[in-house]
Formats: sequence, structure tokens, C-alpha cells
Amino acid sequence: MSTPTRVYIARLAGVAVFDPNGDQVGRVRDAVARLRATKRPPEVVGLVAEMPMRRRIFLSINRITSIDADAVVLGSGTLNLRRFEKRPNELLVLQELLDRRVSLDPGGQPGAVVDVAMECSRGGEWSLSRVAVREQTGRLSRRGHLHQVEWDRVRGLSGIADNRGTANLLAVLEDMRPADLANALQDLPDSRRNEVAAALNDERLADVLSELPEHDQVEILAALDRERAADVLEEMDPDDAADLLNELPPPEQDVLLDLMEPDEADPVRQLLKYTPGTAGSVMTSEPVILPPDATVAEALARIREPQLSPAVAAQVFVTRAPQNTPTGRYLGMVHFQALLREPPADLLGKVVVNDIDPLRPTTPLPEITRRMATYDLVAMPVIDRNNRLVGAVTVDDVLDHSLPRDWRDRDALSAPGATDAALDGADG
Repeated sequence: MSTPTRVYIARLAGVAVFDPNGDQVGRVRDAVARLRATKRPPEVVGLVAEMPMRRRIFLSINRITSIDADAVVLGSGTLNLRRFEKRPNELLVLQELLDRRVSLDPGGQPGAVVDVAMECSRGGEWSLSRVAVREQTGRLSRRGHLHQVEWDRVRGLSGIADNRGTANLLAVLEDMRPADLANALQDLPDSRRNEVAAALNDERLADVLSELPEHDQVEILAALDRERAADVLEEMDPDDAADLLNELPPPEQDVLLDLMEPDEADPVRQLLKYTPGTAGSVMTSEPVILPPDATVAEALARIREPQLSPAVAAQVFVTRAPQNTPTGRYLGMVHFQALLREPPADLLGKVVVNDIDPLRPTTPLPEITRRMATYDLVAMPVIDRNNRLVGAVTVDDVLDHSLPRDWRDRDALSAPGATDAALDGADG
């Protein structure tokens, strides 16, 4: 194996995994160690890699030809695509050891685990060998010393963790996309998942909640105090916040909406009034809206704003004042490709198109899907009976509500045959 003899596992999190042909097959998410009956450190038996479709599989350490900070390379392109499940005598190193409260021998100095190294013996066996432990000083203004010590010098690595922090696990997860982080949270025990979720800032937690199954969203929200829960709902897109609130009893909905800022709560309240399965219930009430006398340059600057999703930023809707939904009279829309072809100083009123009938709030989802597919659209306007724009349905809204209700749930994805065909195609 062409690789360093000692590798710190937290540094491998998120590293790409390649087959012998150089094709990426996934990313490292954890390492699996097998506990021993003796006092010897646990044996590392493989890595957990995340594949397309959010499936996590096991990669035997014996099939890995190289490990470094940039890539893990496999010796074979043939993969066992069965979803990874931890056995009773196994340990997930990052999930179970990172942030664990331990003590160092001699002296019993308390600390927290920040990383664990695995080391390869001359015989080719990998074992957990050293632990990086940050001392606990008891002073907020001072960080404790970092110790790198042998495995057998650390007490508290086995058994159930008590009162763990989240800082080091969050450091490992911070570069993940919200969907990947949501996937990682589903692998954690409920109490640990809620701790990590609560430690995220409001904006990050809002993004992650939008990618979780409904039952996980509800459980995480319920674990927060109500004021914090309301703050997180304010950071969510109104349609996502409305979907989440729809999972709660009406009295709890009212309490959280009352705690939200009025200008954040009002569009959510409006969305909650629409019948499920209609355009009104799945639309976003905050598409990009500009007046007809705005310029092409202004429109291009608006859709470049980083907080906009690709589907929302793909077009600008043109209305009379006011521009907040429900707007003034709806005039039409301009796709971003059309904006790129027009002189920057031209007015939107000159390039707007309105040759496709808008949706109504009562338009059912199957009809929305059919019309978007017919015209190859990524978004469609939704107008009320007074021809005012009240929102827009985007292709991601349609997908989210057309797929099975449990499509985000890891357990559903692991059902026999659920994703094997797609993954076999990706592997080939």
C-alpha cells in the first residue's frame, strides 16, 4: 500500500475516493474499527464512503491501495453497494469518538478528543494508534494544550459517551453541502443528532432542516427552545417553513408564527392557507421580481445574489408595483439566457415574454408537472384572480412534492432494490 504509515482520520473526512481508472466513486465519511477482547487498540477494518443517491457503503482496508490528504484510491473498480450497517463489535471512529470527554494517564487530566490516528504495522494491519486530545482548562478565554498520545494512555474511549461537545465534529462537517450534512445527521443517535443540529448557526440549520425527512425536522425543532425554533424558521424559505409547520399541531404552529418577525411570518401564514397538492401549497412566495423599467443590468445583478437557488435565479418575473407578493399586475417573465443576450441598458419591459399561461394557486400538482415538462421550464408564475403574482413554482418544488414522501429518509433509500439500478449505472 503506497500511503503514509500513520493517518489522522478526521483529515480524511470528505476526501474523494477513486477507482483504479481515476473515476470518483464517492467521498470518505468515517473509518470502521473492530474492537478486540484484549487491551490492544481496535483494528481498522475499512472506511465508510458516501456514494451517489446518499448511500453509504463499506470499503475494506485491504482493497485500498493508497491514502493521502487528497485522495483514497481503490485497487478494484468492483464495489459492494450494500448499504453499510455497523456490527455490534465495531466502532465508527469520527461519529463515536470525536469530542468524547476523556482523561489522560498519568494524572487524569481531562480533555476532549479532536482526532484519532490509524497506523499500519509491518504486517499490513491497520490499528487505532494515537489520539489527539485537547486539555480542558475550565477557562473560556484560554484553549488547553493539544496532546498526541498513545491509545492506551487515554481513559474513556470505550463505553457510552457522556456529555460530549460538538466543536470537533462540526469542524469535520462544516464543508459539507446541506444535503450531505443532513445525510450525516441521520446516521447519528437521536440525542447526538439534536446536539449537533442545535450547535449549528440559524442559517446553516435552516438549510439542513430543508434537506431532512419530515420526522427528523420535527424532532430537531422540538428539541430547540421555541424562540430559537422561530429564529430558524425565519431563515428558511417560506415554502420550506410552511411545509415544516404543516407537520406540527395547529396550536404549536400558532405559537411559532407569533414568535417570528411579522414580515417573515406573513408569507408563511399565507402559504399555509392553500390546499395541499396545489400550486399555492408548493410555490415559493419570494421569486425574483422587478418592475418593467428596471434594466437588464439590474436584473443580472439581482440573480447573481448568492442566497438565491439556481431554480429561483433562472428567471426574473416582471410586475407593476408593488414588487412584494401579492404584487401589482403581472406582466411576464424573462429567462436569464435572454438577459445575457440583450444590451445591459435595455429595459425589462422591452424583453419580457408572456406567451405561457400562468398557474393559479388551485392548479393541481400533476397539471403543473405536465405543463413544466411540455414547455421545458424550470419555474412558472402563480397569479391570483386579480392577475397579481403571488409566487412561483420551481422545478425543485415539483420534484420535492412528486417523489415519495419518505424520499429523504435513509431507511427508505436502503430498502431492497430502491436504488440498486441507479447505483449500478453510476458504478459502471
